[in-house]
Order: sequence, then structure tokens, then C-alpha cells
Amino acid sequence: MLKVNNLSYFHGNGQGASEINFELTRGDHLALIGESGCGKSTLIKAIYGLFDLDEGSIYWKNDRVLGPSYNLVLGFPSFKHLSQEFDLMPFTTSEENIQKYLSRETPQENKKRSDELVALFDLQDVKDQKVKTLSGGQKQRVAIAQVLAKPPEVVLLDEPFSHIDQFLKHQLRRRLFQFLKKEKITCIFATHDADDVLPFSDYTMVLKNGKPIDFRHTTEVYSKPKNFYCASLFGDVNLLNSKEFGFESTTPEIIIYPHEINISQKGDFQAEVKSMFFKGSNYLVEMKYKTKSIFAVSESNLEKGSKVNFQFNQKRIYSRLN
Repeated sequence: MLKVNNLSYFHGNGQGASEINFELTRGDHLALIGESGCGKSTLIKAIYGLFDLDEGSIYWKNDRVLGPSYNLVLGFPSFKHLSQEFDLMPFTTSEENIQKYLSRETPQENKKRSDELVALFDLQDVKDQKVKTLSGGQKQRVAIAQVLAKPPEVVLLDEPFSHIDQFLKHQLRRRLFQFLKKEKITCIFATHDADDVLPFSDYTMVLKNGKPIDFRHTTEVYSKPKNFYCASLFGDVNLLNSKEFGFESTTPEIIIYPHEINISQKGDFQAEVKSMFFKGSNYLVEMKYKTKSIFAVSESNLEKGSKVNFQFNQKRIYSRLN
């Protein structure tokens, strides 16, 4: 079990991460989300053991994770860390980089392991190329394969898909997280992409100004967000007056996702179509209701300036309020 107790670490400029508490069991996946500069990367590095904490402690099983003042080699031995800068040797091949941390006494096993990871991350065409010749996305895939070559107990990934082409990202993301689950590797990853979070994390921690705003099961963080900031990290969201739209709520404003608003002739409210945004399977509609913009979802393209009626998915919204 990974236990993080009241972790606090601050850089010289006062930024960092503080008051961090959570526990993960073997094979759990935790997503760290929040605006740029909120402390995601700092927390990843602190858990890996790159910093001496100002407060708190980190334990993996019964062993305490300590910083550079206590270790000649940085990083906890059974952890692996993928930084945004990677850690690759530019003048050696992709395959040699993947095998970097494997024992030289077992060349056949090394080859078998690297071949598995080369296939997993679609690196067959570049495995014999020197890393300096690769694109940013190819380097990132090599770096991910490298940290997994010698199976870690905990892997810490900082924006692991930021350089990977969109057409490859979805497939590789599924492969990676399925692989980690199969190997029962605990994973903590920082991301800005809700598509990384919702399908692949068991838990989500929302950070703001270095502090945790929320830490729960991912489904709960999304379906019952603590506030507008938390909800907005998953995409477009509305913050509407409770009384104006007939909701019985203990708060003056309620959070409503666009897909919770139905455009229908039976709707009790009328608005003007302001803008349409094609999303592939549907359209995001920006409507003007009185003086406020409201976002909804439509299966068809609506004419700009037209009047539409809308209503709310009461059951879904009230499940969040209760």
C-alpha cells in the first residue's frame, strides 16, 4: 500500500504542493488534474523521492520514501518516474534505451521484454534508430517503454501522452493502462486531458494552488463535482441559478453539464441559438438565455439565431444535489 501523509513541499518561489493525504493499494490508478502550475508535477516528483519534504511522510508497504539527503541515487528503488523531459540516451537506439535498466546478465530475457514493449507501443519501425533522430511522440513512447522494462511496483507518469499524435493516442492509452492493470502496477499520472482520467483512473485528485480540492473515486469526482473549477476540468459546464430554473438546492447556484440539458419542443425554457460547435457525434450548442450563455448538446445542427426550447435532465441533476 502507498500511504501519503500530510505531504508538503515548497520550491524557493513558494510554489509546491501541500496538505496531501491519500492511500492506494496495489494496482490502483490515480489521476492528478488541475490547471497549469497547480502542483501536479511537484507532487509526482515528491512521491518519487526527488525532494526532501518540508512536512509529512510517504510509505510504500513498510518502507519510507526519503529524499536526496538520504540517498545517493535519487528515486525510490521500486518506483519509476516518467518526467516531461524523458530520460533517454540520444546516441543509442530505441531498443537499447528500453533495455537500459535491465540486467546485462540476462540478454535473452531482456530481448523478450523489450520486444513485448516495442510491440505494445508500436515502436517496431524505430527500434533500431538512434533516439536523437526520433520525433517527440516517438521519444515519449520509448520513454514509457523504458520505465516499464524492469517492472516497477509504482509508476509515476507526468503528462505521458502530451507529445503523441491523436490518431495513436487513444489506442496506446488503452494498451498502457490495460498493461498496468494486468501487471498490477500502481500508477499515478498527471494530465490535462479528461480522456486520460475518466476511462482509466480509479481515483482522481483535483489540485489548485498546490492543495487538494477533491480526492474520491473518479466517477464521484465527475458526477458530483465539489465546485465549478472541478467540473470545468472535464470540459464545458454551466453554473446556473437554482431558483431561476426551479431547482430545490441548498446552494444558490448549481453545476449542470451540457449533456444534462435537452433541447426539446416540450421544454419549459426558451433561448436563442448563439453558436454551434461540431463535435463529431453531436453538436455543442451555445444558447443565449436572457443575458446568460448556456451550453447544451444537440444531435442536429441548429440555425444560428433560431429560438429553441430546452429542459433539464432532472433525475441526473438531483442525484448530484442529494
